[in-house]
Amino acid sequence: MSGLASAANIPELRKRAVFTLLMLLVYRMGVQIPTPGINGEALAAFFAQNASTLFGMFNMFSGGALENFSIFALGIMPYISASIIIQLLTVVIPQLESLKKEGAMGQRKITKYTRFGTVGLALVQGFFIATGLESMASPSGAPVVLHPGLQFKLMTVLTLTSGTSFIMWLGEQMTERGIGNGISMIIYAGIIARMPAAVVNAIQIIQAGEIQFIIVPMLLAMMFGVIALVVYFETAQRRIPVQYAKRVVGRKVYGGQASHLPLKINIAGVIPPIFASSIMMFPATIGNFIQIKWVQEMSAALSPGTLYYYLLDVGMIVFFCFFYTAVTFNPDEVAENLKKNGGFIPGIRPGKKSAEFIDKVLIRLTVVGAIYLAAVCVLPTILIHRFNVPFYFGGTALLIVVGVAIDTIAKVQSHLVMRNYEGFMKSAKFKGR
Repeated sequence: MSGLASAANIPELRKRAVFTLLMLLVYRMGVQIPTPGINGEALAAFFAQNASTLFGMFNMFSGGALENFSIFALGIMPYISASIIIQLLTVVIPQLESLKKEGAMGQRKITKYTRFGTVGLALVQGFFIATGLESMASPSGAPVVLHPGLQFKLMTVLTLTSGTSFIMWLGEQMTERGIGNGISMIIYAGIIARMPAAVVNAIQIIQAGEIQFIIVPMLLAMMFGVIALVVYFETAQRRIPVQYAKRVVGRKVYGGQASHLPLKINIAGVIPPIFASSIMMFPATIGNFIQIKWVQEMSAALSPGTLYYYLLDVGMIVFFCFFYTAVTFNPDEVAENLKKNGGFIPGIRPGKKSAEFIDKVLIRLTVVGAIYLAAVCVLPTILIHRFNVPFYFGGTALLIVVGVAIDTIAKVQSHLVMRNYEGFMKSAKFKGR
């Protein structure tokens, strides 16, 4: 809090904070602008009936834009999907891997490919959504699309793709001229915007007597405890000590200092829960459109609250934790870089032995991180279906909110440190010969 108070007195940080808030305001205004040709009441009734399917998940990431079917209905999900696809392709395609190693120039090319991929995915998703909307109806039978046809499809695809492209531009502008990562801030704003309604709904349910008032302090204590646990795991590190050997170059001596290699417990971040949730919600989504007996039985068996749902969800989170960590972190490459720079782990030989040691530590950290992610993501379904808690708490939304908050605070602190360092350099008087 003292850091945030100090940030308010710095003109540059004030400008960045105001710019970020204005961009988020523009985003929230766009969420309220509906796409033409949609029956809003019928669509809201449809989403109320299918809140536990993929539609509910995408609606959460879009901040309610999909439920209103606004011009930002696709949200930032096409950009996230394109980024993940490009990141995975860097392991398979040598050209992309070489671009990744070229520094800033290569990163600009990868960013350009990600933008093209975002537009392509938005076009495809927009077409399928427009086609699916034409066959949707509210529980009362009212059609969602007022005038279906080719004209509606073209208009919807163009509107949704333009909306996603604009959000992508907003995110990049916020990253460059604001505070924190712009894309993460947009997702964060969409989740936070739905919290006041959830709080009001919970208060009304408590007043109605559906939840005993004596349980409320226990729920609040549990919520703060879970948030503290998430903060602890998201900031925890395993620091592997690294020693750099002394090197004599000309008349100067380089190296000889001790450092460390920081490894986060949750290296994969929120990617495993997002992948697992998407797959787990797929059967429930299919069950709403295909009225076949075995499909309905499978959908019921894999619905939230069942034992099969818990087991499969936990299994997929663990699998994606190991898969994504293996894709994004290469122990052999890290060990080779240490060897080239004259660094070594005390007691471990440089090269292959160092890579094996780092890999061993990484596996243990991934096990702990996977258990932590699985516990946080299974928590909401247990609270809702076993203890009749009337609101959603935990899961991917909580991980994103806490992660973005921690990242934003870190960015503010880095600006403060840089400013204090520059002030120290200006105020200090150095005398040279």
